[in-house]
Parts: sequence; structure tokens; C-alpha cells
Amino acid sequence: MNEHQLTQMLRADEEIITKKLDFWAKEAGDRTFFYYGEDDVALTYAEFARRTDDIAGNLAAMGIEKGDHVSVFSTNSLLCTLMMFGIWKAGAVYCPINFSFSGRLLAYQVNDTAPKLVVTAPDLLPRVNEIAEELESSPAVAVYQALEGSHDYVAELPAVHPSLKAVTWSELTKAASRPDITVSFDDPANLVYTSGTTGPSKGVVQPYRWMAGYTYGMRVLMTSDDVIYNDLPLYHVGGAIANVCRAAWAGCEVAVWNRFSPNDFWNRIHGRKVTSAILLDVMLPWLTKAEPRDDDRQNTLNKVHMQPLPLNHAEFAQRFGIDFVHAGFGQTETGMGAFVILKELEEGQGTPADQYQGLSHSELEKVAEESGLLVMAGDKAIKKGLMGYPSPFVEVSVRNQDDEECRAGEPGQLAYRPRLPGLLLHSYLGKPEKTIEAFKNLWFHTGDAAVLDEDGMLYFVDRLGDRIRVRGENLSSFQVEDMLLQLSGVKICAVVGIPSDEGDEDDIAAYIVPSENEVLTEDAIHSYSNDNLPKFMRPRYIRIVDEVPQTPTNKIEKYKLRNMILQELGRA
Repeated sequence: MNEHQLTQMLRADEEIITKKLDFWAKEAGDRTFFYYGEDDVALTYAEFARRTDDIAGNLAAMGIEKGDHVSVFSTNSLLCTLMMFGIWKAGAVYCPINFSFSGRLLAYQVNDTAPKLVVTAPDLLPRVNEIAEELESSPAVAVYQALEGSHDYVAELPAVHPSLKAVTWSELTKAASRPDITVSFDDPANLVYTSGTTGPSKGVVQPYRWMAGYTYGMRVLMTSDDVIYNDLPLYHVGGAIANVCRAAWAGCEVAVWNRFSPNDFWNRIHGRKVTSAILLDVMLPWLTKAEPRDDDRQNTLNKVHMQPLPLNHAEFAQRFGIDFVHAGFGQTETGMGAFVILKELEEGQGTPADQYQGLSHSELEKVAEESGLLVMAGDKAIKKGLMGYPSPFVEVSVRNQDDEECRAGEPGQLAYRPRLPGLLLHSYLGKPEKTIEAFKNLWFHTGDAAVLDEDGMLYFVDRLGDRIRVRGENLSSFQVEDMLLQLSGVKICAVVGIPSDEGDEDDIAAYIVPSENEVLTEDAIHSYSNDNLPKFMRPRYIRIVDEVPQTPTNKIEKYKLRNMILQELGRA
């Protein structure tokens, strides 16, 4: 397909997400858009549109202009979603912050983002106050005030640090006229942070078209009869864009909870008649650990996105009656650059007919074919790392160490080139050298190793560099090392990731060399980590050593440390 045809594919269903929300608010205003399970609250398309119009108008009245940064720091998914759409309607940039952050990590991101406004909640405001004097600018701070009876209601709100201007929740949400703002596909929409391999995390500037391209393969499979489940955080694109925005494009409901619960998962699916969900690899073992039941297939869930795709995908689908599983390669910088749909069960063998909602099997397969998406039998997907065919919107290449194209079947670094403007990140915020490095030779280098076979199918091989994945979070060894080096008495810190016992994630191992005449214990370092690092950054294994292996140029040989811990654990 040529550029005009590809552009039409994206624009046929409106590529600017706020315009799509406006459409559904007008055409199906009484339909439920956002169900918030924490408080059993449902907002219709019309009500959600009105509330986000108000937020946008009040942001404009506060002086927030097109392109300004607004940070959102909260565990409350309803708050995050209202702010996200309100920020977009004001023409500003949605800048979510990982709610696990505090201290040094939080201060770095706020300083790097330089927001005009930070929106937070009473439980996290103390963390913002703690870093107030470390901030290079003084953003205004708005504190969410939940309604009485809500799960996070607080009778008395804590005070905002005196160096920061306080904005009340009523100032942000009172009735207001939506500003007359126009955005184009290439305007910045989001600033989402991703782990750096050799430095601090980087802010990825995503344009509006990035969201349209990222969700394309998943949303064309949806209808307004579907219900999307979400328990992913709204500071990640999986929760905010792949789930919430996908629902707004499809005109269906998204049922949202703040966090995953293996005990409540199926009750939630039943309660909202959910048809589509994203399950990360860390979630699947929790669900399969439960004792099999005769009614495991008595549910409405018929489409599940698994990332990464586990080898036991068919077993999971068979047990729980999942008709279709899809997978791909999703990334904050590139969106969904590869995608595949697996037909796990024949029609009638999965979701019971009286509970099935959405496209029928034949309708889904027809839509997939028309949209340039591959559908294959689930029992054919037996090779580890399957990601599917490249998206129709990108060119794909696997590059060797000299940045030359690899032969079919030869592993190398996965790289993408967009076939339309606005499909990949604009840049890494304030890091032009990192942006240029990533786009070397006019290919965006993903930092992941892959194989492209003779049939054009992509397979994931491994994460390159010092990237680690824990609890569904991507991080770098640099981030953990930087935090541990703040502990008095630590001279050298080297962090490596090793395969976890479960799923395709990692455990963190830290090797510590104490300063001269300092005495450190593993317990003390674990205690420091528990007090200062988010759970997903805390080392599982800590080893205190006299020295770490280094090259003649004093570079730490991490592969030797990785081998050492694996041998010690009997997993070499």
C-alpha cells in the first residue's frame, strides 16, 4: 500500500482520539464508557466528555497552553483518565509519573519534565512535598478530592508545600467552556518515560498518530458490544492507550481497576461481561495456579493480548475458553511494530454462544485480512518469542553490530522505519544525542534482539544492554545502581538481571564493593532498598564483595557477574 492508502486506513476511524470521544458522546452519549471498579462508578460517554471539557477549560483558564506539560501522579485510574483526556482537550501534553516513585527518582522526572502543573492525590502529595526544594521550577500542584464514600476519600486534605502554588480540585473541575484548540496528528500528545540503558530514564515524546498506529491492530477487532478490562497502571501505554483509548475508539466500555488481583480477576470479568483483556506474562502463572474448575470456560472473555507470548498460550486458551489470542512487539517509542492473531479455538468451542459478544469468528478474520493483519492457527505458534508480521505502517529490519542487515534467521537488533510521519516518537525529551543515536542510519533501533525468518515472521530473542524487566516494568541497571550508590559506604555497585523462576521476567542481583573501612551487610542494603526503591527495583540477591571483575579500561564485566550468581544458584 502507498502512503495515501495507509493514511486513509488510520483516518477512516478518526486518528485524533479526542475527536473520536466527541463522536461517541454525540452518537451514543448514554452508553457506558468508563466503569471504575474501585468505587463501582460508571460514567457514560456524554458525562465523561462533559467532565473532561470542564477540566480542559479550567486548565486553559490557569494559563496552560498548547504544548505545555501537565504531570499526573496518582494510583487512581479514574483520576488519571479524566486528566488525560482533559489535558489533551486543552492541547497540553499528558505526562504520567510512575506512582512507585519517590525521592531521587521522582525529583529527576519532575525536573526533566518541567511541568506547569502536577496533579496528584492526598496519599502521594507528601512525596511531592518532600522534593519541593529540589525542583528546578515551581509547578502548581492540584490535589484530587474524592467524593465521600469513595475508596480513597480523605476528610482533610494535606497542605501543599509553601514553595508550590496550590490548586484546589474544585478549581480544576468546576463548569467551564472547552477551549478552542486544534491539534494535528503530529502534535505531541504524551511524554512517557522509559528506562535508559547507560543513563537516566528518557522521556519519550509521542504524537497523536503514535496512539492511532499503536492501537490499530487491536482496535479494528473491536465493536461497541465489546468490553475491555484494564488493571494496568495509567503511567504505561498498555493501560492508558492500548486499553482506555482503544475503548474510546471502538465506542465500547472499559472496566478499570487500580491493580491486578488473581483472586478477583474472574469475578471482574463476569461482573462487567468483559470480552477483551491484556495479560502480562507475570499475570498468567497466578491465574493458572488456581485449581481447575468445571466452569472455567463459563466466561465472556474471547480476545486476550499476551505480551510477551508464552509457549503455554494454547493451554491457557483451552482451559479458559479464549477464542483468540493476539501478541506483538509493543514499545513506548515505536508503538506496535509487529502483530499476530492466533485462532486458538473454533467458533462454539471457546466462549459459550450465549455469552459471546463482539465480532464473530468469520467477521474478525475478514476484518483482519482487510486490515493487513495475520491470523494463524494457535497450534502452529510453537516457537518461543513469536511477535508476528510487521505492522503495515512500518518497514522492519534486523541489524548486526555493524548496522548492516542480517540474513534471514540471523539474530540482531530490531529496527523500524515509519512509512508515515508521526508513527514513531518525536524524540527523547531534551536528549538530542540519544535521539540521533537511536535513529542511526535512518532506522530506529529498539534495543531488542530479534530474528526475521524467511517468511517475514518476527521473533523476539532478548533485551540488549543492561535492560531488565521486573513485575511488568522495564528498567535499567543504571537506575538501580544510581539509587544504591546513594547509600553511605557503597563504593562500587554493579547490577545484573538474571532469568526469574517464573515467566519471562528477571530477578535483580546487585554486587556491592564497600568503601575502605566501611562495614556493610546484606540485611542493611535490603533495608535501604525497601525504604528507598520501588518494589520492582529492589534487588532479590545482594552480594558484598572485595572487587568486581573489570576490563583493562575499568569497565565492569557484567557477564562474569551474571555467570557467578547463576552458578551459585545452580542455574548456570
